[in-house]
Amino acid sequence: MTAVDGTTVQVDEVEEVAEDGLRWLVSTARETADGGLAWPAAPSKEETDPSLYNGTAGIVSVLLEAWRHFADDSYADLALRAGRGLAAAVDGHEDDSLYFGRSGMALVLHTLGDQLGDTASGTAADRAMALVRSHFDGERWGELFELMGGNGGTGLAALAMGDPEFAVLAVEPYLRAAEKTPWGVTWQHRPGPEARMHHMSHGTLGISYALARIGHATGRADLIDLALAGVADVVARDEGGPDGFLVPHSTPQYLPDLIEPITYGWCHGPTGDAQMFRLLRDTDGDPAWAALADRCWHTVVRSGLPERLRPGFWDNNGRCCGTAGVLALAGDRIAEGAEGAEGQEAYDFARILVTDLAARAVRDTDGARWSNVEHRATPSDLEPRTDWAQGSAGIVRELLRFVRLSRGGDPRYAFTWPDQPEVSAQATDPIRRAGTDVAS
Repeated sequence: MTAVDGTTVQVDEVEEVAEDGLRWLVSTARETADGGLAWPAAPSKEETDPSLYNGTAGIVSVLLEAWRHFADDSYADLALRAGRGLAAAVDGHEDDSLYFGRSGMALVLHTLGDQLGDTASGTAADRAMALVRSHFDGERWGELFELMGGNGGTGLAALAMGDPEFAVLAVEPYLRAAEKTPWGVTWQHRPGPEARMHHMSHGTLGISYALARIGHATGRADLIDLALAGVADVVARDEGGPDGFLVPHSTPQYLPDLIEPITYGWCHGPTGDAQMFRLLRDTDGDPAWAALADRCWHTVVRSGLPERLRPGFWDNNGRCCGTAGVLALAGDRIAEGAEGAEGQEAYDFARILVTDLAARAVRDTDGARWSNVEHRATPSDLEPRTDWAQGSAGIVRELLRFVRLSRGGDPRYAFTWPDQPEVSAQATDPIRRAGTDVAS
């Protein structure tokens, strides 16, 4: 398996690509009336977006990553200016969720207050979460009822901000809304569609992740049991065993004319499924969870990605649905595998991923950015995006972590997304990691 041109990229070059990506991101910022910064999802868009998924909050995560990685306070200054832009957007934003709304904005502002000592950001974070709580009707916040846009993500944000009581309040409606299946439980991700989604972003595993994490943090056995019932339903649908793990996108297939029945990324595939199993490995202790995470990895490595085997197979470079999301899981496995064979395999595959990302970058005097592909459109190359989910911010963040891992550095992120478990404690020791002797 090779990248675009069949070669591998050196770690110093990966860092240079990441720096170019940061330079392009900074150049696309819009100044707000109070001297803050805000970003649109793409440079051609007039309106800025404050969210984690599409906009400013997600870009703050990579600015903090760059600050830690390069020990350069100019990135912290940019993050603080972006925090002013976020604070100004809190009151007028229409969504309350983790990925698309105030919960995610609040979590980023809370992080700025905590890591950079910015009291204004901390105050804005508290105001944002107070608004989120005031909009809760006792069951949900809006149409979506899952991790990214619904209760699960809001509960995770509340937990990360030190409010376990609110976290429990957010996820208790799942106890009432669970639908029994022959193998466990599932949930309707939004009113209307008959399809039940199974994976992290909008499906059963994302809800189960929130239930398990909040249940363990608060000692709520009923939430943990419900999470395990959700996981059992998904595991029963596996079509990739005994060595692999592969569950269809949804049952029956949601939007079959638009969405492939099998995908491999974080959103609806084994890359994200492995993060659920990593959490249960660390909280439940049963070795079966680690084995399931290994099976997910087995499937991903042998899927053919990041090659674009056919139109629609692997058209995304980004963190949410593409190559950068797989690189995030590879980084977790590099760190947790240390100097063993597991870590070496993960490192070798990670080098394939970063080589592919480097080869697909558009680099010029403005910096570096990436285009995703819509094979059903002409032209098929989409406008480069700025955001964490589909754009440069999410890619740069993972490239910087790969560089640190290659040099034996700290595998932890400056900003930890609440649906990606931190690497196990022993993996944070400053040891030389697998593969680094060939990558400098």
